[in-house]
Amino acid sequence: MTDRSLFTRAAPLIPARGSRLLSLVLCVSLLSACAIGPDYQRPQAVAPVQYKEAAGWRQANPSDSLARGAWWELYGDQQLNGLIDQLNSANQTVAQSEAQYRQAQALVRSARGAFFPTVDLTVGKNRSSQGTGSSSSSLSSSSSGIRDTYTAQAGVSWEADVWGKLRRGLEADTANAQASYADLAAMRLSQQSELVQNYLQLRVIDEQKRLLEATVAAYERSLKMTQNQYRAGVSGKDAVAQAQTQLKSTQADMVDLIWQRAQFEHAIAVLIGLPPAQFNLAESQDIPTLPEVPLNLPSQLLERRPDIASAERSVMAANANIGVAKAAYYPDLTLSLNGGYSSSTSSNWFSVPNRFWSVGPQLAMTLFDGGQRSAEVDRSEAAYDETVAKYRQTVLDGFREVEDYLVQLKVLENESEVRQQALDAARESLRLIQNQYKAGLIAYLDVVVVQATALNNERNMLSLMQSRLIASVQLIAALGGGWDGQLEQNAAR
Repeated sequence: MTDRSLFTRAAPLIPARGSRLLSLVLCVSLLSACAIGPDYQRPQAVAPVQYKEAAGWRQANPSDSLARGAWWELYGDQQLNGLIDQLNSANQTVAQSEAQYRQAQALVRSARGAFFPTVDLTVGKNRSSQGTGSSSSSLSSSSSGIRDTYTAQAGVSWEADVWGKLRRGLEADTANAQASYADLAAMRLSQQSELVQNYLQLRVIDEQKRLLEATVAAYERSLKMTQNQYRAGVSGKDAVAQAQTQLKSTQADMVDLIWQRAQFEHAIAVLIGLPPAQFNLAESQDIPTLPEVPLNLPSQLLERRPDIASAERSVMAANANIGVAKAAYYPDLTLSLNGGYSSSTSSNWFSVPNRFWSVGPQLAMTLFDGGQRSAEVDRSEAAYDETVAKYRQTVLDGFREVEDYLVQLKVLENESEVRQQALDAARESLRLIQNQYKAGLIAYLDVVVVQATALNNERNMLSLMQSRLIASVQLIAALGGGWDGQLEQNAAR
């Protein structure tokens, strides 16, 4: 059954009907100014006035030539800078996050598209049959019951966002896109931090290898001297055995560094998007310098760390989803306009008598759903509470990490000063004991003990330097690293 008030033939819109339609559109526009659901407010998070462990730190002032966000340049190593460039362009974990961000951007564009009318065009031919009810010849009856219909129809429909459901949906998708952009920044920072740590540890191993090589050469000279003294009857065979044991143990330690270095080299290869077989990192003669980390204010941590930014944008999305859920209680208003031509023959298909059109609003709402909408509102509100708690916990974890690395670096600095004094004393003791041994005043066992102590102090200093370098990287990452704060501008594109 066709409603002729909406479906008529060859009837243009009359002025009175146009006036009513215009009035309806104006009313819808006025109603669209409201939006169901709470407006977003940033959750309160505890932010201390200053870092507890920052006492005694001196504020560093990086060079103005340092590129914004290029925190790895603080270490002054050109090869490291090149590896980071390769990571930024070829790291596959970052590429996954970048693809997820592009998906989130596409959802934002799709949500924006819902504000515009949908235009459809349909052209088709339909053949149907209908019984005539006659008992005459079945052939003639069948022929007379077959009918062809040619249809060409265009339609325009538009959902009026009266209750703000579409706006809240766009708000949620935009916030999710911003969170995805922050996740991308967090993943890039994490991968950069991992590469820098691997590179620094590899360079410390290179220095340890040079130390052991020099020590092995010294022990070889000691062994040769001890063997000469044994042949001259000055030393016993036990001194030769002790010298050989010391030499072989140090050589074994040097061999052990090979697989450690290889593991870091393989990890770096994967981080820059290469198979380990296609990547080699030559030994270097220098360890990158320990930088002065530029500390920011505690409140700036909330703006610099991408994981905090992501958590905060997730709160915004969850807040908007509450409005989407509540808007389901209200009817959807759709305005539609259809028109076209319908004919039983193709010869006079597009003629005025075969023209038709229809126009009118449609309200649709659910009267009973067994509590589904109420449950969805409760779920959305609970999800919002979850994201708020996650945001606050992320902030607390961020401050804890900064405090941890601050105190670690400070303690390691103090330890380094003491260990340097111990190393200087061990070197002087070794020099004196070697002179006494050459003069025949002491046994070789005394030399072995002092040599082992000196080597142990040398290696401890290198391990301490490695710990300080790694802690500096972790502190920079905890402070937000290269996060530039351009969240809204980038995520809105």
